[in-house]
Amino acid sequence: MSSIFLILAIVTCLIVLIILMFGIGSFAKGGNFGRKYSNKLMRWRIIAQAVAVLLIIVFVYFEKKG
Repeated sequence: MSSIFLILAIVTCLIVLIILMFGIGSFAKGGNFGRKYSNKLMRWRIIAQAVAVLLIIVFVYFEKKG
């Protein structure tokens, strides 16, 4: 059961990384694209990062439980 949470945590961390790269790219690009999407991408990153942290906590809980 804990391996499922590990896989989900890894996938979620990769999603956070992808969103972060797009967000940084939108900041760097600037212009209309940056104004329109940079804050939205960073909000989605924070949400995805919170989900990743929760999955890691659940994984650690089940690993310690045995």
